[in-house]
Amino acid sequence: MELAKSFEPHAIESHWYPVWESRGYFVHRGDADQPTYAIQLPPPNITGTLHMGHAFQQTLMDALVRYHRMRGCNTNWIVGTDHAGIATQIVVERQLELEGKTRHDLGREKFIERVWQWKQQSGSTITRQMRRLGDSANWTYADSEDQHAGYFTMDAKMSQAVMEAFVRLHEQGLIYRGKRLVNWDPALGTAVSDLEVESEEEDGKLWEIRYPLADGSGGVVVATTRPETMLGDMAVAVHPEDERYQALIGKRVQLPLTNRAIPIIADEYVDREFGTGCVKITPAHDFNDYAIGQRHGLPQINIFDLKAAVNENAPDAYRRLDRFEARKRILIDLQSQGLLVSEKPHKLKVPRSGRTGVIVEPMLTDQWFVKMDDMAKRGLEAVADGGVKFFPEHWAATYNHWLENIQDWCISRQLWWGHQIPAWYDDKGNVYVGRDEADAQAKAAANGYAGTLQRDDDVLDTWFSSALVPFSSLGWPDDTADIKMFLPSSVLVTGNDIIFFWVARMIMMTLHFTDQVPFRHVYINAMV
Repeated sequence: MELAKSFEPHAIESHWYPVWESRGYFVHRGDADQPTYAIQLPPPNITGTLHMGHAFQQTLMDALVRYHRMRGCNTNWIVGTDHAGIATQIVVERQLELEGKTRHDLGREKFIERVWQWKQQSGSTITRQMRRLGDSANWTYADSEDQHAGYFTMDAKMSQAVMEAFVRLHEQGLIYRGKRLVNWDPALGTAVSDLEVESEEEDGKLWEIRYPLADGSGGVVVATTRPETMLGDMAVAVHPEDERYQALIGKRVQLPLTNRAIPIIADEYVDREFGTGCVKITPAHDFNDYAIGQRHGLPQINIFDLKAAVNENAPDAYRRLDRFEARKRILIDLQSQGLLVSEKPHKLKVPRSGRTGVIVEPMLTDQWFVKMDDMAKRGLEAVADGGVKFFPEHWAATYNHWLENIQDWCISRQLWWGHQIPAWYDDKGNVYVGRDEADAQAKAAANGYAGTLQRDDDVLDTWFSSALVPFSSLGWPDDTADIKMFLPSSVLVTGNDIIFFWVARMIMMTLHFTDQVPFRHVYINAMV
């Protein structure tokens, strides 16, 4: 036999990897007597192919798994792929655009079929790449689709766990539906989380606008970076200790370009040094203004539709205009009425959707939320008492900071691809949450309703299902032997960019549903 002059890894690796896999070298054992070593793979999105960051991270995991396998541990490298709701829908919608179609041309059912077809293609690309890397992954574990690819976050078994978790949280009073201010991506037509909004400093402008006092005795000048939202103003706010305006508190001003008068209120939130020290309050289109409105009992007027065009709540002259076109028209009209005092260059943070780059619009919409206070408290305790340890340990501070300042989690998305929310409505708008439609019908019947139910169109935030992976991949909601054997897993290897999105939520959800931490150690790898 002649020895090759140089090492050709492709031929050798492509020969030996299928041999290793066919002989079951990567499969866990059901032997509870041996020490276990388990790792959960951060499931790659099905939206594309692996990059260098994946290769680096998976090399670290593979080294750990192989080392502990050689030491005789019962190893289980649990792998799978994520359905990646928003990202995947964007990819398939762009494919349709090239065909001159939209998802609405197909309808929801046909569009979802199209996404599943694309998933089969993209998902298999990712698992082929992982095999080429030599990942000693337990491919047949949690593989309900029998594709030797691990779990998929929207396969039947994982979807059952998602529905069960939603229903239980709702029954426990931890999931609720309400009209709240959310980040709205008008290009996608869906809410996005705070973590999916990227704020960058940009060159903008600061406008000063005169609001006449309703009694005709003078006026106040407000400073704003968003004059188009003035159509939804419900008050003008000043600092209670600002001597310039103390005599005006309680009076009313005439809101320019409208037929409404609004009050002057005092609130400590106002920065006396910003602009003129007077700020307009638009509770339906600014998060800080929303909070001020709640404190002062102000009504909310939503002046934009879901495409960020001016709606019927605004004066006729501005209706149906895009928000930025409305800005131009409003400034022209203010100028003509002598109410535009000044226009100055101004640096400001502009919130853009991380998915589309479009400027996000704070929008008052009906959404589903998870109450986070108690879950966050347990999550903080898990790290404080050493149940979960971060390596390097300074990343624990990042984790703690987010949980200490957590808000209720908006989990609904106005998309078609994803886990459709298991809630149904009767003709009066009453909601029935059930594990399936029959369960919801039974609850409706118990409430005296026997008519047709309409399912909620929204889907769940992708990170909701991802947060359940540490135990849903082990067979939950069933009480399986694998939960006892592999929960908590040994280590999570991941990047710092998803400490909030994924790590914290896995810790909170796993503690809530199993009373255990999802993993003992979190190794934050360097970024490529």
